[in-house]
Amino acid sequence: MKVLEEVKQKRIALADAAAILKLSYRQTSRVWLRYRTEGDGGLVHRGQGRRPNNAIDEEFKKRILDRYRERYEGFGPTLAAEYLSEEGMAVDHNTLWRWLKEAGLWTRRRARSPYRQRRERRKHFGELVQMDGSHHQWFEDRGECCCLMNLVDDATGVTLSYVSKEETTEAAMRVLWAWVKRFGIPAALYCDQKSVYITEREPTLQEQLEGKEPLTAFGEACGKLGIEIITAYSPQAKGRVERNHGVYQDRFVKEMRLQGVHSIPEANAILESGFFDGLNRRFAQQPAAKADYHVPVDGTDLRAVFCWEVQRSVARDWVVQNDCRRFQISREAKPRPRPGSKVTVAQWLDGSIHLLFKGKEMPFEELQPVAGREEVLAS
Repeated sequence: MKVLEEVKQKRIALADAAAILKLSYRQTSRVWLRYRTEGDGGLVHRGQGRRPNNAIDEEFKKRILDRYRERYEGFGPTLAAEYLSEEGMAVDHNTLWRWLKEAGLWTRRRARSPYRQRRERRKHFGELVQMDGSHHQWFEDRGECCCLMNLVDDATGVTLSYVSKEETTEAAMRVLWAWVKRFGIPAALYCDQKSVYITEREPTLQEQLEGKEPLTAFGEACGKLGIEIITAYSPQAKGRVERNHGVYQDRFVKEMRLQGVHSIPEANAILESGFFDGLNRRFAQQPAAKADYHVPVDGTDLRAVFCWEVQRSVARDWVVQNDCRRFQISREAKPRPRPGSKVTVAQWLDGSIHLLFKGKEMPFEELQPVAGREEVLAS
């Protein structure tokens, strides 16, 4: 006010007043005009005592907080804001965070982890897919602990998952099968050193003669598809899939809580109904290079890929024995193996048995189990 009075008395120029007030010349001119026409009252802010245009209705704020307490307590502000938006109560997650903090409903602090230099992402979709199982109380107190098998593309962060009781060979096969059906065959898998993926057994004599490395059933399935298995030596090495576990443990657990899910089939039904598709739309990113490294399946029978296979010898009566079961090879089998020949006994994921010789499936009949010595004596 004193500076403007100096301008009024023509002791300083308006440009000098702008420099003293640290305002632009244009703004100083507007202030000077109001002061000249309205006096001291012209310097009072026009919005004083008025309700801001962006003010939040207190009733709306109360509705949001009541709904959060009723249905979304424990949800993070970002996730809660998404669900509230679906209910027609759109609110910015930062605003919700502030309200929850003021109401004492959200106090969690994210602990800073030690700095660790991250490995650069691969450039192509399908060039490397990280695979891991996450044991967790997925159903909270509504069911037993189980395992979520998770696949995450290294270049894009695209995810696909499957829930099973444990991290087993069957679970690993099923989740990879789902990935192959949806996207194609990836170039490589990045796994840990569990016995599901690699084996430490010594090679058999047949493997030594053929120059083959011993493989697990899962490793054999990957070999048929041309997928390279790369093993990690620490959880940190598989950082992308480990961090993705945290996303599922937050969002998937809460989604199942809202729907009252308490069983593995129900959990997989939610995943297949579009849950991980929603995660991909929100969190996945474009790869650095456009080329897709996935190879099309091209009519490959994946049932014959994702299976357990063992080699068994043919007896003189053309019977093959495996796992206490006996299979009579049909006379119509072409080519028909000679006694002593090696055939492949394959068990598919649906439990069915298939006999193969020189890569061709043979018709057979399963025989009744032979009675034991004790059963014969008892009769």
